[in-house]
Amino acid sequence: MFRKQFVNRLYNVGAATCHEFVRLFSTQPGQRLEGKVALITGAASGIGKATATEFAQNGAKVIIADIQDEVGKEAARQLGPTADFIHCDVTQESHVAEAVAYAVSKHGHLDIMYNNAGVPGPIVASIADVDLSDLDYVMKINVRGAIIGMKHAARAMVPRKQGCILCTASIAGLIGGVAPHPYSISKFAIPGLVKSVASELSQHGIRVNCISPYAIATPFALEGLRQLFPQTSEEELAMFLDYCGEMKGVRCEVKDIARAALYLASDDGRYITGHNLVVDGGFSVMKSFRLPT
Repeated sequence: MFRKQFVNRLYNVGAATCHEFVRLFSTQPGQRLEGKVALITGAASGIGKATATEFAQNGAKVIIADIQDEVGKEAARQLGPTADFIHCDVTQESHVAEAVAYAVSKHGHLDIMYNNAGVPGPIVASIADVDLSDLDYVMKINVRGAIIGMKHAARAMVPRKQGCILCTASIAGLIGGVAPHPYSISKFAIPGLVKSVASELSQHGIRVNCISPYAIATPFALEGLRQLFPQTSEEELAMFLDYCGEMKGVRCEVKDIARAALYLASDDGRYITGHNLVVDGGFSVMKSFRLPT
């Protein structure tokens, strides 16, 4: 009897999994975030822009929040009538509060808050040389900015008992030695912040997660690498990032992070909270010794 029940349960699980695969592959763009409203900071370029595009293609109304006014307005124009731009400096709490208020006043609610804005900070070789003003600057944007976003998103989401808050972390917050100390410290803080806030907001049906990407050849990453290798071209820097990765034959791109954000923001990730989704091709879990080819 037990064996029969066990076999039936396996069959049911397998059938449910197959059904889910069929559903995912048959889902047309414009359905997975249909009716959702998303506010994304640092969305004028890079990961933020790719995520705004992915969200919009899946039916979300998107507010691009950034300090890059002209670039941000152009990004919103490219996405069409479901996207808007608002100037937002995440170090200014009033800016974030106004961005959240704008989303709610225009669309009636806020479903997704993606705290993506960040800075690499200056290159510092030794902890003995760290300028604390530089540390304060990086922490103010990368950590304090995320906290402000969480604070005002929570105020909008708690009354509705639903919502999703995301943050961009980094592999630099998983292992040491891959980024300057101020940046690494700020990104180590993000998963802890996510767990702390998730422990509260889960009681209101709100999910809080973060994504830790591998280094991608965006203007953000290249800015930091160029400080280390000022005579190296962008193409060579991109090749360097590819060589350091563990997953050969695949280059980590902004669309990979955008799709991870889509998964966490959609109903596909409805029972995931307090999680750090690492998108690094195994970089943080394995190291292989090989000569350049």
